[in-house]
Amino acid sequence: MTGQEYRVERDSMGEVKVPKSAYYGAQTQRAVENFPISGIGFPPRFVRALAIIKHAAASVNQELGLLDSKIADVIRAAASEVMDGKLDEEFVVDIFQTGSGTSTNMNANEVIANRALEILGKERGGKGVHPNDHVNMSQSSNDVIPTAIHVSALEAIQRELLPALQGLHQALTAKAKEFDRIVKIGRTHLADATPIRLGQEFSGYARQIELSIERIGAAASGLEELALGGTAVGTGINTHPEFPSRTIKKISQMTELPFREAKNHFEAQAAKDAVVQVSGSLKTLAVSLTKIANDLRWLSSGPRCGIGEIELPDTQPGSSIMPGKVNPVMCESVLQVAAHVIGCDATITVCGQAGNFELNVMMPIMALRLLEAITFSASVVKAFTEKCIVGIEANKEHCEEMIEKSLAMVTALAPVIGYDAAAKIAKESYATGKTVREVALAHKVLPPDKLAKILDPWRMTEPGIPDKE
Repeated sequence: MTGQEYRVERDSMGEVKVPKSAYYGAQTQRAVENFPISGIGFPPRFVRALAIIKHAAASVNQELGLLDSKIADVIRAAASEVMDGKLDEEFVVDIFQTGSGTSTNMNANEVIANRALEILGKERGGKGVHPNDHVNMSQSSNDVIPTAIHVSALEAIQRELLPALQGLHQALTAKAKEFDRIVKIGRTHLADATPIRLGQEFSGYARQIELSIERIGAAASGLEELALGGTAVGTGINTHPEFPSRTIKKISQMTELPFREAKNHFEAQAAKDAVVQVSGSLKTLAVSLTKIANDLRWLSSGPRCGIGEIELPDTQPGSSIMPGKVNPVMCESVLQVAAHVIGCDATITVCGQAGNFELNVMMPIMALRLLEAITFSASVVKAFTEKCIVGIEANKEHCEEMIEKSLAMVTALAPVIGYDAAAKIAKESYATGKTVREVALAHKVLPPDKLAKILDPWRMTEPGIPDKE
């Protein structure tokens, strides 16, 4: 940097050269130089949460008589711009930084302070609005960062993920109803099993998503507790006793979410168990989505040499060498996101173990991976619903044809003629290539009308014992 490209700022460690055009200051610049690791920073949603905290804190500190109203006004104005994403490019610290996230908290403090100075008509880098004394008043990185994790994650869950999952659940439920009259062969161990209705199969998928909504909602309630007010170690040193509850109330009003002060600030700062629990519910969702996406890939395999019981919407050409090939790309996208979410959970689990005494020291990467798991899941679920699920069609004729060929049809005969006799029919059917119905008729094991009733595929999709009906 030449003399025209930087300004000199001073912090507790001395002078630092900061880009002249930057809103951030000395401590942020030190962090940029110390952590040239990945080029990945905190997501915008997390930055927004930091700004919400600073905005609310300025208001409460003003109300408590701790902060001059003029300074509080410009802090709120600057924080509002950060909340709106207008200064996202100023958040330049790498995610792999100090484990408390202090560098990013100071990044926010400095950006807001310098923008506030500019609003007042003063030069950036002055101390008329101080990043620590004013913007960070009544706070510590140790309670701000965990608070921002909870605020950003709960916002993402409520605004993005749960609505996307509800849309997927509705689409799967609609398909379950649409396909309820279509009988097909069931499969266990990837082998033929007794008949099932295609609608019943899809109802299972719908229930998986319904349960994921319930699990994520229950786990997310733990994010409603905020650590704000504990400051350095949970004791609340340098904080007005009314600051936590009043500030958290304002955060709730700003986000329209039911945040509340942590019952125990020592737990809230030393442990990240609520984050680990939410991550676990997201991993469970990933497993459910994997099951559904894989089933749809198998059921639609073909179009001529696979199972081919359903048809997925064509979304794009599938091959650069095989003309006309179309692949289940939306399902594959889901599978990749699911793999990433499971990896995020592994990272979060390890980081959750890093609560040493009064502070967890792996919060930045926990925040990143949690928000990735939430937002990636929400995005892929929305795309999966719109570009795959709603357009699925059933191949009814093929489903019915495959049922008649299945050896598992013999299962319905077992309660009437006995397991061993039924097994002999199945073996002969396999050896001769004849259907179970054809072999049973040939051996006259039952009168034709009774045999037809017992081997009715629809009847096999409901509870009941043939000779007791």
